[in-house]
Amino acid sequence: MAKHARKNSGVGLEGSVTHLLQRAVRRALDFHGEAAGPGAVTQRQYTVLAAASTAEGQNQNDLVRATGIDRSTLAELVSRMLSKGLLERSRSATDARANTVAISATGRAALEQGAAAATAADERLLASLAPKKRDALMKILAGLGGDPKTPAAKPAKALKKKKKKNKGSKAPDVGA
Repeated sequence: MAKHARKNSGVGLEGSVTHLLQRAVRRALDFHGEAAGPGAVTQRQYTVLAAASTAEGQNQNDLVRATGIDRSTLAELVSRMLSKGLLERSRSATDARANTVAISATGRAALEQGAAAATAADERLLASLAPKKRDALMKILAGLGGDPKTPAAKPAKALKKKKKKNKGSKAPDVGA
């Protein structure tokens, strides 16, 4: 990894992980927009609807954790989605100071309609990879996204254990 970083350091974008990820995201959003068509929910709105449909009475912090969308962007999205009738807001049953967000009947219909577009966009993006690489990409992306349940996130935990185990050893840990 360090060898790759040294080789690609500098001005060139072709070696920038963040740039390449951003380009992949842009491509995925374009594919979703094309598949959904004008007037349909956006990919981000679809994501919020999907997260909101998993449990009743979620607050915006719950949706931030579920979607990975930053707090301020999610607040704007939720506000627009409330005005479109895709979501409903109510007082929390457990905290009188807080509001919860739930998917509305209109939101459920939009979620169902958007599922085909989301699937088509995913399939179109994954079609640019060999079939054997698709599962690997999904695991890598889940790990990069910070999902602790994914195999890609586990090596960091194993590395910490290995370092603790080798702490008393004089031999360098070449795997680190």
